[in-house]
Amino acid sequence: MEFFSTICAVLLFTMACNLDTILLSMGYAVKGIHIARGSMWIIAVVTTAVTWLSLWLGDVVAALFSTGTSRLLGGLLLAGIGLWFILDFLRSLGEEKQETATSGFTDFWGCLSLAAALAVNNAGIGVAAGVAGIGLWTATAGNFLVTLFALHLGRFLGLRMAGRFLGRYALPLSGLLLVLLGLWQAMGLE
Repeated sequence: MEFFSTICAVLLFTMACNLDTILLSMGYAVKGIHIARGSMWIIAVVTTAVTWLSLWLGDVVAALFSTGTSRLLGGLLLAGIGLWFILDFLRSLGEEKQETATSGFTDFWGCLSLAAALAVNNAGIGVAAGVAGIGLWTATAGNFLVTLFALHLGRFLGLRMAGRFLGRYALPLSGLLLVLLGLWQAMGLE
């Protein structure tokens, strides 16, 4: 049962971290821009390195507390971040959406800056997940694989109608995943 719990926690974590990666890839696909394989690897490596660092930092913070306390605090922090995402979405209803810039990523530095922007999301979530006790190496490996998958999935969806739905509801969906993960960790479900 512990294996199942670990896999579920890692999947929720990596999906929440990579919804913006799917959206980015969808945006490029809609504009007819193909993200090269080398660029995908750069994005996956940079976001995963930041994810590892933030998970490690969360582990360090968790060592200051008992296991139960750190899981509770980390879980509540994850749920809080998720609720913030959902509230942010609800606040934005009715506002006119501005299209995000997705151009200028044709060279190494453009790709690196794009990867760094995607990694910012993973940093905060990663610290909270580390405090909650999500496995450092399992989550890091999972993030790397899910990032590569998310880039391909985003291209696929961007060329289809499903991309519009995901593009509109990615923020609350990510928030919901984080709330579920936070509650899972806070309650110590194994």
